[in-house]
Amino acid sequence: MPLNTRMRLIPLLLCWMSGSALAAGLPPLLVSPDLVRDGRGASTSRPAAALQPAPAKPVPATQPVPAVRAPSVSGATGGSGAAVTPAPATRPVAERAPVPQPVATPDPSLAAGDTLIKAQRILGTRSVELVADGDAELQRDDTVLTADRVTYREPVDEAVAEGNVVLRAGQDTITGPKATLVIGESTGEFETPSYTLTRDRTPTVAEETTRKVSGSGNADVLRLEGENQYRLENATWSTCQATDPDWYIKARELELDYDREVGTAHGGSIVFQDVPIFWMPWAEFPLSGQRQSGLLPPTFGSSNKTGADLAVPYYWNIAPNYDATITPRLMSRRGMQLGGEFRYLGETYRGESRVEWMAKDNVTGEERKLASIQHQQRITPNLYGSLDFNSVSDDSYFEDLSSRISLASQVHLLRQGSLSYSSGSWWSASALVQSYQTLNPDPDSITATPYRRVPQLLFNAYRPDLPGGLVFDLDAEYVRFAHTDKIYAEADRLTAYPQMSLPLQGAAWFLTPKAGFHASSYEIDRPAADAGKPDSISRNVPILSIDSGLFFERDTSWFGTNFVQTLEPRLFYLRVPERDQRDIPLFDTTLYTQSFAEIFSENRYSGGDRIGDANDLTAAVTTRLIDPETGAERLRALIGQRYYFSDQEVGLFEGQELIQAGGRTDVLAGLGGKLTQHVSVDSYLQYDTGEGQTERFNATMRYQPAYAKALNVSYRYGRNVIGYGGELGLEDLDVSGQWPIGRGWYGVGRVTRSLKENRVTEAIGGLEYDGGCWAFRVAVHRFAIERDDVSQAIYVQLELNDLAGIGSNPLSLLTRSVPGYGKINASSADRVFGVD
Repeated sequence: MPLNTRMRLIPLLLCWMSGSALAAGLPPLLVSPDLVRDGRGASTSRPAAALQPAPAKPVPATQPVPAVRAPSVSGATGGSGAAVTPAPATRPVAERAPVPQPVATPDPSLAAGDTLIKAQRILGTRSVELVADGDAELQRDDTVLTADRVTYREPVDEAVAEGNVVLRAGQDTITGPKATLVIGESTGEFETPSYTLTRDRTPTVAEETTRKVSGSGNADVLRLEGENQYRLENATWSTCQATDPDWYIKARELELDYDREVGTAHGGSIVFQDVPIFWMPWAEFPLSGQRQSGLLPPTFGSSNKTGADLAVPYYWNIAPNYDATITPRLMSRRGMQLGGEFRYLGETYRGESRVEWMAKDNVTGEERKLASIQHQQRITPNLYGSLDFNSVSDDSYFEDLSSRISLASQVHLLRQGSLSYSSGSWWSASALVQSYQTLNPDPDSITATPYRRVPQLLFNAYRPDLPGGLVFDLDAEYVRFAHTDKIYAEADRLTAYPQMSLPLQGAAWFLTPKAGFHASSYEIDRPAADAGKPDSISRNVPILSIDSGLFFERDTSWFGTNFVQTLEPRLFYLRVPERDQRDIPLFDTTLYTQSFAEIFSENRYSGGDRIGDANDLTAAVTTRLIDPETGAERLRALIGQRYYFSDQEVGLFEGQELIQAGGRTDVLAGLGGKLTQHVSVDSYLQYDTGEGQTERFNATMRYQPAYAKALNVSYRYGRNVIGYGGELGLEDLDVSGQWPIGRGWYGVGRVTRSLKENRVTEAIGGLEYDGGCWAFRVAVHRFAIERDDVSQAIYVQLELNDLAGIGSNPLSLLTRSVPGYGKINASSADRVFGVD
């Protein structure tokens, strides 16, 4: 008989010998034409067929299937059964040199729960035991097991794999010399394995996206204890590449629970660059960078105010929507401080609270405390409430105990509770109780405490759908102003401001006439120093305005680039008659800083204690360059000026210098946008034409060609602005940036110099290194709110991606201080309370 004919009969012979298995209820064997090959390895043209067993004498269960050498053998079963189709071999498996295992992926055509076995040689007994030898492969669902040799015991669904074993299950890969596995139960054991286990990390903040986090390592023994459950002996784990990780957790016993996404290490340590840096007899850690209860790595730093500073936070993940952090903090100059933070989130509420307590400050000899509560709640679908309470024990608390300029320079701590109701249609109302704790760390520079609002009631109505296109708007307020210092007047103020406007517009123009009537009533409790002034005051002021503008555009080209250029002139006329308001105290009112928003507003004063008189016309023109393909604004330039037809009469206080009719007024100008793809500018100029002097000038330029590459230069000038030392006038130059300096290193820094006071007010210098799966940062921060009050701090942090940050974290300082700053490593360790 020809060789080809004999080889084609082998599949039929095996099916006949497996009749006992088919008789036991297994599905018929399916033979694909690519599995039936001739002696030259070429596929025959024979179609696939369902082969039913012949009614011949069944083969005993103990009778082995004859061994057949073949270059490719496959079998498919339903459930855990195995059926085999051998084909001829070109040479014995024993003669084949070992080759690397190919990357096997699940066969998408395999039915759920079916098992597919492939090898170069298969022998064994159907429904009892099959031995797949030579490039053996077992597949079921998303599990693929490959090895030099696989023994599959069907009754117990057990596979014993030997030689170059690779198990791929979902996104997980485990390799080793030998493994014993129960496929369906995902249990078993690997000898001396290496592993890579990957999961998708759910975003923790709005701007994040889902990304993969892989943990890898090796062990003496790895036991599979069910789906997503692993137990390892003498093992390592790291988010670095498995071949040569820069850092890893080393533990006598390691449990990896990917249902909870928590790892537990017993008798472990953190090893960095082959040097143990942190010992932990027992520790739990996150497997995918998520929140996890346990001790966080200690944070340490140094400043001239606190000395050496060490904090050891404990994070308590109470529930998915509740957590807390308890932080003992030891400062060599100050002593021991205990801090705590509690955060919570529900379907209708959210908030956080924070406390800090020091029994005795070694420098001041006093007890020092901080308390802070923020809470927001949706009480009903239309009713909302919030609470914001902040308190410290003394005026110098932040200046002494914080290394952040934003905290050290705080003056007023808010204490406020509010309720707001929105009808969902045309009106809304709110109630507010508000006060402040005012800090005065410098006895030579006293800041007055703002008035308390006890309470403030607001009512707003807006109807844009009245007949004839009319729009109705109403702002109403009742507020009680109170003060802790009785040298200040207190008062009840009632205000109503109804307005009616008629917006008219076309494709290239708009016109909005508007009329309103501002009515106010005061009941004032005056101090003895104001005796003789009226206690009851009413003020009624009509307000008229007309706002108008035109829109022109044209196609143009600048430096070879096509744009759409717009020209947008705008006129705003305001008429407000003068009312004598000198007897009304200033409770919440000050003069707005002049800007483009202010020159198009109805009142030059904030608050409600002054309604500025006006007979003014504001003229401005804006031009823009717009990308015709994307619609993005590339460049914007604008200039504007206000013209006065009457003398100003209403001032904040007696003797205030006011503008006269026909006098020269300030010109405002601005330029901003992207000059090129990588260069952007933003500038503002206020020029006093009367005195021929610049009142304010700000200019910023940024060069940012790529992520984590940014250079910034800005200049600020204010002739009548209060400077850093409390002096009148401000002029400073600010240079900041972040830039790669080679081989994973980045430089980052900022210098702010007061040109008026001839001193550096803030300086930051730092280095960062991106190690791929870790990052190192060191930064020095110096700031001086006043010339003789300098604070200095140093930050040193080692961040192990998706595990923790060890040291003091300078990220928030760098992000806040360097515009365009980019975090050099992809992941972020969870924040540690008390250190930013």
